[in-house]
Amino acid sequence: MPVRPRRAAVALAATASIALLGSACTGAPAGGASDDPNAKTTITFWHGWSAPAEVKAIQDNVARFEKSHPNIKVKVVGDINDDKLGQALRAGGSNGPDVVSSFTTSNVGKFCSSGALADLKPFIDKDKLDLDKIFPKVLQEYTQFEGRRCALPLLSDAYGLYYNKDAFEKAGIKEAPKTWSEFTQVAKKLTTPKGDSYEQLGFMPNYLGYETVVEHYMSQWDHTYFDENGKSNVAKDPAFAEMMTYQKSLVDALGGFRKLDKYRTTFGDEWGAKHPFHTGQVAMQLDGEWRLNFVKNAKVGFEVGVAPLPVADDEIAEYGKGYLSGTIMGIAPQSKKQNAAWELIKYMTTDTDAVVNFANDIGNVPSTLEALKSPNLKFDDRFKVFLDIAQHAESTTMAGAVNGPAYQETLSRLAQQYEKGQVTDLKKGLADTAAQIDRDIAAAK
Repeated sequence: MPVRPRRAAVALAATASIALLGSACTGAPAGGASDDPNAKTTITFWHGWSAPAEVKAIQDNVARFEKSHPNIKVKVVGDINDDKLGQALRAGGSNGPDVVSSFTTSNVGKFCSSGALADLKPFIDKDKLDLDKIFPKVLQEYTQFEGRRCALPLLSDAYGLYYNKDAFEKAGIKEAPKTWSEFTQVAKKLTTPKGDSYEQLGFMPNYLGYETVVEHYMSQWDHTYFDENGKSNVAKDPAFAEMMTYQKSLVDALGGFRKLDKYRTTFGDEWGAKHPFHTGQVAMQLDGEWRLNFVKNAKVGFEVGVAPLPVADDEIAEYGKGYLSGTIMGIAPQSKKQNAAWELIKYMTTDTDAVVNFANDIGNVPSTLEALKSPNLKFDDRFKVFLDIAQHAESTTMAGAVNGPAYQETLSRLAQQYEKGQVTDLKKGLADTAAQIDRDIAAAK
């Protein structure tokens, strides 16, 4: 998992950039797919990784590709965020990329509908790839939009619950909570007040807490963002009101928004050694599989446990599910070397050894069914929790939309206002939010 800014900020910046693409790109191969993939050529690959170990991992993966495809050389350019990527795809030209990757799966709807990335169906059909036999269902869903596939998944992320085993033992807690009602009781037992602050907080529930965002909470309730007509479902589906009502009750049970938010400002950087879970400031943390490497590097002074996040009390049969996201790969529509570009994408996303080696090197969850079962995967028992979440039939991701994650930002604004007590009529708030989401999507078409 790359070191990156908060996802909300990334999504907003990327949305603004990608919004400019609609008039510039058609997404059609434009004759670029007539190149000979067996000819000697050089293609350019843009990616977003920046940490030294991650950059080395991507370089090693590319080197393996070049060894198996000696006629294709790959010029690799790293540290490219979606803002830079959007500008390059809009501008086109010979200096642009042929292959691109993005960490922002919520932008796939915009990528596909605007033509920012080329349609991959002709390449998939040409090579007779059966995606149902290659990728888990959720990963297939977040790499296409309304039947148009403009990306393939490259590694994935699964979210679960980290917990301080020493703190659990001290509080007499035997195991990780499986339902949200159990979670509230455990979080309260793990909370030690200190004046108007905390010596230890069981869990930081506020939406501005690290990774405690609406879409991650919602994954633990059965829910549907849009109805069959593409209209926002947040006011009709009771799961949204149930989640927000629960989250606010958790905030209130642990001291209230103001007290919690003041404590949150004392936290160290999400991607540094002083993360509040590392320091013992919080005893439980919602996070992805990459946190295992951060915990190891921070040399925390307690034993760390990992479990799936709790589920709604009436959905206990679905315990083990979680939120999934990941990295995607696509082809720049202006590229004149699309067949060669496809060879790189096909290798990095579908070759089992390539996926396994990259997953081992970078500490993410493999993205293919075969790689998930590979005996060559290197992980401890805790990592297996994330592998199981990634393969759980009820695991979900956020729904795609023509305007990317904008609808999620609108819903998040309501959620934040509700937890603060600024909105008291949740039913009306959800109805107004649904109407706004629908207006925004209509305007983006």
